[in-house]
Amino acid sequence: MREPINGVLLLNKPVGITSNAALQKAKWLLNARKAGHTGTLDPFADGLLPLCFGEATKFSAYLLDADKGYRAVMQLGVTTTTGDPEGEILATREVHTSRTDIEAVLPRFRGEIAQIPPMHSALKHQGRPLYEYARAGIDIERPARKVHIRSLELVECAPPRVVIDVRCSAGTYIRTLAQDIGAALGCGAHLTALTRTAAGGFALERAHTLADLDALDASQRPALLLPADCLVAHLPAVQLDAVDAAALCQGRSVAHPTAHPGLMRVYAAPHAFLGLADADAGHLVPRRLIATQQAAAARST
Repeated sequence: MREPINGVLLLNKPVGITSNAALQKAKWLLNARKAGHTGTLDPFADGLLPLCFGEATKFSAYLLDADKGYRAVMQLGVTTTTGDPEGEILATREVHTSRTDIEAVLPRFRGEIAQIPPMHSALKHQGRPLYEYARAGIDIERPARKVHIRSLELVECAPPRVVIDVRCSAGTYIRTLAQDIGAALGCGAHLTALTRTAAGGFALERAHTLADLDALDASQRPALLLPADCLVAHLPAVQLDAVDAAALCQGRSVAHPTAHPGLMRVYAAPHAFLGLADADAGHLVPRRLIATQQAAAARST
C-alpha cells in the first residue's frame, strides 16, 4: 500500500491552462488521492498557485483568505468585455496619458476601496457562476464589495503599456482594478498579462513548475512538498505532552492555562503537527485535526 501524499506544492502555473488543469496534472504526477488549490488564477495569468494534497487540504482556507501579490501589465486606451486579453474589444481611445497623470490617480486606489465584481468571474448567482450568465449575454446586478489595496506601485510606464505591482486582500479583482484605473485616466484599460507574485507568506521565487515536477523520478517528487502546517504558520503554536496530545486527537479538550485565547497550532513532541485547536478559558478544544494523528491516538488507547 502506497504512502499517502500530504503537503503543499508551491506551483508556478503557466499561461494557457486553468488552475484546475494545473492541479490535476500535479495530482497525477504525485499520484495523490486528494488535492485542492488555494485561489484560482485565470488561464491568461501565471505565477504562484499553492496546491494542497491529502491532509493539507483541511487547512487550505487559511491561505485562500490571505493577502495576495501581483504584477499586472495594463494596456491603456482599449477596453474589453472581460477586462483581459480573452475578451472582445469594446472600445478604443487615443492615449495622451503621462507618468504624472498615472501617479496622480493611483492614490485613489490605495487602502480600502469598493469594487464591483466582474461578470466574467466564478462568483455565484442563484447557484450558477456569473460567467455563465455573461456568456449568455445576461448582465446580473452585482453589489460593490470592500477590498483592501495594501500597496500599489508603478513599475514601468511607457503608455499605452503600464506595469503595476499590487499587494491586496483576498477577493480583489486585478482586472477590475485595471479597468477602474483606466476609467479614472479617461482612456480605459484592460490587463494584457498578470502574474501572481505572492500568497500569504509565500513568494513566487520558491515555486516549482510542472516541468520541474515531471523531470523528477516519482520517488523524488514528494520532497518538493512543504508540510501542512506551513499554511497556518501565522497562528501561535503550543506543544503538548504525549498524554494530552492523545486526548486532543481523540476529540477531548485538554487543560492548558498558558495557551493564548483564540485559534492555535498544536504539536506533539517532537514537533509533530496535530492540527488546530481553540484556546478558551484555560482549555484547548479540537478544531481541525490531522487524521493520521487521530488514528495513531486511537491505536494507543
